[in-house]
Amino acid sequence: MEEEIMFRIVKKSLAICMISILLIAPWASTALAEEYFEREDPSGGMMIYDMCLVRPIGIVATAVGSVFWVISLPFSALGDNTDEATQALVKDPAAYTFSRPLGDFSKR
Repeated sequence: MEEEIMFRIVKKSLAICMISILLIAPWASTALAEEYFEREDPSGGMMIYDMCLVRPIGIVATAVGSVFWVISLPFSALGDNTDEATQALVKDPAAYTFSRPLGDFSKR
């Protein structure tokens, strides 16, 4: 009886792993080959999408990251990693929101 239960668990786990790999594989290969694609100028639709949806989300992410940065500051100061915390929680979201060209979603 216990062997049947273990067999079912292993079988389900393998099935979940295989499905996950099949879902992630196309995205991962595209992400790895992204540097070899020629970049096109963003279309007007992409610029509108960026301005109306992505930039406001980036502003919220910057604000939320700043709040969490302030909360984590005593702990990151004790761990001597305030620079890393500042970069990850404040500077990266702010740079993605305010420094990249409109409609350009690539990470440079």
